[in-house]
Amino acid sequence: MLAYIYWNPSPVAFSLGPLQIRWYGLLFALPFVIGYFLMRDFYKKEKQAFTYLDTLLTYVVLGAIIGARLGHCLFYEPEVYLRDPVRILKIWEGGLASHGGALGVILALWLYSCKTHQSFWWTTDRVAILVGMAGASIRLGNVMNSEIIGKPTDLPWAFIFARVDKIPRHPTQLYESLAYLLIFFLMLYLYHRFLYKNRIIPPGYFVGLFLILVFTVRFFIEFLKEPQVGFEQNLPLNMGQLLSIPFIIFGLWLVLRKHKTVANKIQSS
Repeated sequence: MLAYIYWNPSPVAFSLGPLQIRWYGLLFALPFVIGYFLMRDFYKKEKQAFTYLDTLLTYVVLGAIIGARLGHCLFYEPEVYLRDPVRILKIWEGGLASHGGALGVILALWLYSCKTHQSFWWTTDRVAILVGMAGASIRLGNVMNSEIIGKPTDLPWAFIFARVDKIPRHPTQLYESLAYLLIFFLMLYLYHRFLYKNRIIPPGYFVGLFLILVFTVRFFIEFLKEPQVGFEQNLPLNMGQLLSIPFIIFGLWLVLRKHKTVANKIQSS
């Protein structure tokens, strides 16, 4: 008999009196803290003023949370939240969508650039480096919540999510977390190798590369996930896959329009 991984942790990390601090909340907040210091390092390396760095953090945090919440409400359960819009504000009930979070961050960065007159693409290219780390951390939060589970499998690393059922399943949250972490390190390497030192990569290229990598990974891992909501049962592709396609196409457009320029610069460097 295979020894599967029995998974039944408490979603609560610790308590402060009556206040319960959940793993998901900690793992959601952690990448913003780390990202702030990494972004500060980018600013320092490239001799950018720190004047608006705190403002940038505020915009990105609000954009990510509001976008992710609205994305879940409108993409996955619109009939529920449009019938009772006040429930949209009840974020503690759960329900965040990464596609909505991505749109929210992009919009927040555009508003930030309008307010501060900082280059939209300069800022967005560098924020894109950090988002893989954020995605990896948030997916670990999903593991601690025993949510976004995979389909049944007999692979030896299958998880039995005891709070869901007794069936061995793909730990798809870990698959995504590991993939996003690798993308983060790849983007960080490319930043130091081609963007910061040699200035080979043009504005917008990093954003496009990030979108291609992250949402292609997301598209294929979705085949191993259980449907998030009922209406996905009869769809050839689930909602996560359908929402990933426009991001991949936009990423390809950003990369391909500058690909020849980048290739020529790399060859001559």
